[in-house]
Amino acid sequence: MFKGLGSMLSLLGNQGKIQEEIQKFQAQVGQITAEASSGAGYVTAKVNGRMEVLSVRISDDALKLNDREMLEDLVTAAVNQALTKVRAQLAEESAKMAANIGLPPGMLGGGGFPGMG
Repeated sequence: MFKGLGSMLSLLGNQGKIQEEIQKFQAQVGQITAEASSGAGYVTAKVNGRMEVLSVRISDDALKLNDREMLEDLVTAAVNQALTKVRAQLAEESAKMAANIGLPPGMLGGGGFPGMG
């Protein structure tokens, strides 16, 4: 219990470093990307760390199937898989940031940096 208090007090003395690490992390968020495919490559989606869809590619073969419902499902699946991948990358990067500023493991929670999805 007191060990955590000591960590928090030492963090208060390190506000400059904390702000610097947070700014570095926030700058990296837009650079982090993940891509995922569904339907054996029929649809590929790419997202960034800000949870923005950067691109969706639909193969010619998928278009030839002329099945709107299946295509919609494949787009949804590809985007969701890409978002899952990017969330994992964000969690990893936020854990590194937390370690750099001296926070105990898990202090930011399992989902990564607060407010990032």
